[in-house]
Amino acid sequence: MRRLTLLLALAQASAGETTAQQEFLKRFVAAAIERTHHVVRYDPAYVKIPYPGGDVPAGTGVCSDEVIRAYRSVGVDLQKEVHEDMKRNFSAYPQKWKWLSWRTDSNIDHRRVPNLMVFFSRMGKSLAITRRAEDYAPGDLVTWDLGGNVPHIGIVVDQKSGPGGRYMLVHNIGQGPKMEDVLFDWKITGHYRYFGPGPV
Repeated sequence: MRRLTLLLALAQASAGETTAQQEFLKRFVAAAIERTHHVVRYDPAYVKIPYPGGDVPAGTGVCSDEVIRAYRSVGVDLQKEVHEDMKRNFSAYPQKWKWLSWRTDSNIDHRRVPNLMVFFSRMGKSLAITRRAEDYAPGDLVTWDLGGNVPHIGIVVDQKSGPGGRYMLVHNIGQGPKMEDVLFDWKITGHYRYFGPGPV
């Protein structure tokens, strides 16, 4: 029954998506939920990591690292994809943010929410920002301003907050990856869907 419900939800949410894209979203949602079983200490420190396929230590990370790790579980390396797009189109990315970045840096660029927002809008789909919960589907990415221009990001998953409730989101706001009903807790600044590079 749950599988049928998930398939119906994905079919409704992904109207216009190919069968392969719908399958990708299903695997991505499962990867996001799996992340909630990991213990992760919130740590925004700059860390030098290998390229491509690099990651900060598994027991540490921030909100963007949960998105990065979920995508990597389904074969998409955001470190590589963001870095390559930034090298080709650096002027499209934020250059006046608090880190005052004047060049690409494969250690950190993909871990910054404002960069991910630009990347997902360029390489994926930028979707409407609304106050209607039904407009946010499993596999979508949502960004927020927590206040004071502090960005945050999470993944919409197929679990609901209760009968007739909203889809919940997987995110890390300081206590490690959690699945919570937080869609409208903060000001939404972005709503995206991304299937990875090339045809899916």
